[in-house]
Amino acid sequence: MSTKKQMKLGAFFNLPGHHVASWRHPQTDAHRTFDLEYLQELARLAERGKFDMIFFADVLGLRPSGNQAASALKLDPLIILASLVSVTSHIGLTATLTTTYNDPYQVARKFAAIDHLSRGRAAWNVVTSANEKESLLFGKPKHLEHARRYERAEEFVDLVKQLWLSIEREAVILDKEQGQVLDIERVHPLSHEGEWFKVQGLLDAPSTPQGHPVIVQAGSSEAGKELAAKTAEVIFTAWQTLEETQTFYRDVKSRLAKYGRKPEDLKIMPGVFITVAKTEAEAIAKRKELNSYILPEVGLEYLSNFIGTDLTGYDVDAPLPGFTTSEDKTNPQIRSNLIRALAEREGLTTIREVYEHIAGARGHREIVGTPGQIVDQLEEWFFNEGADGFNIMPPTFPEGLRDIVELVIPELQRRGLFRTEYESHTLRGNLGLSIPSYPQRKQEQSAKL
Repeated sequence: MSTKKQMKLGAFFNLPGHHVASWRHPQTDAHRTFDLEYLQELARLAERGKFDMIFFADVLGLRPSGNQAASALKLDPLIILASLVSVTSHIGLTATLTTTYNDPYQVARKFAAIDHLSRGRAAWNVVTSANEKESLLFGKPKHLEHARRYERAEEFVDLVKQLWLSIEREAVILDKEQGQVLDIERVHPLSHEGEWFKVQGLLDAPSTPQGHPVIVQAGSSEAGKELAAKTAEVIFTAWQTLEETQTFYRDVKSRLAKYGRKPEDLKIMPGVFITVAKTEAEAIAKRKELNSYILPEVGLEYLSNFIGTDLTGYDVDAPLPGFTTSEDKTNPQIRSNLIRALAEREGLTTIREVYEHIAGARGHREIVGTPGQIVDQLEEWFFNEGADGFNIMPPTFPEGLRDIVELVIPELQRRGLFRTEYESHTLRGNLGLSIPSYPQRKQEQSAKL
């Protein structure tokens, strides 16, 4: 194995593809989005490419669209992970669950099960629910403000971690001769009463093969960065330029020390939307073809969702209007600001130009070109404090993912930038993350069992 510093890579599964019009592409298996065998085929393809993890995002409360396949129609990602455990052996399995509309015990129990069944390959992507309409699904008339959601999330994640470690792995003895199941000294019931939660008891499963599931976080706001510095082990983020991602990278890494953590304890993995082909002209043609499938009304709706301004009925070739400011004054509107800056930097003046430019990347970095051109740009970020790796966003499935596995991955491997074989059977091991230690417990806790 190469001793050179190597990237960490996630395969971001957004079916039928990350491009808003991917479902209309002739090579996209849009009709198989709910097909178990198809999902398993894609997982095996990503594992063949030696990706660190598969990642499923999740947003609730989206309004179904008559002409968008990837808007509101999807399966519960945690159930999908369970279906992929038996057909994969090394790749990490990451799903999104919100801290705003769940309870810590439920989240801890579900992810612990996936981590045990996969022998240490589960990861939880922590989100706080950016979509205000999610509140209505749970009988809440009003969505929590951005700042309050993150306050809840901090207590939530801390509780989940305590539950995961409430029965030490070594506590399970199962001594048939002596008739002893557990070493009670290694069992640590919780007695927690905070602002958001009151929890007593423990999880009904021991800690997992990797200590506990890897914690992933996807916020780039001030509150998001602080939560990541305190709790996350991987952070997904969206930036357009090396300067932007360097600022973010250095900022977040510098916050770790006050929580007793080292820079290597957190892997920063910006999203990258990749269109690759053997020649640059062919790659550009692929991107142009995908954009040709965008219906104007879809482009307007798509862009509206990201900038917070309703563009329904606008002329797509008219100038881009100003963006609406959120009513939530604690919301920094990171993605909206990214798209505004992108339009200004690239000289995009019309609505059509903007929605075509973000049709797949959604504010993330986009690279179109040959394997060498793509790896050149990934390498620049990787070796200049811009990223520890990347969350790769294929434009279509399965073709776009297959192109990346067969063209980009070999070039990364040729340069010694990415593994040729997995280093570990656990996600934590492949990411180079340490196994979490058990927190100091009060001696009297064991007596409460």
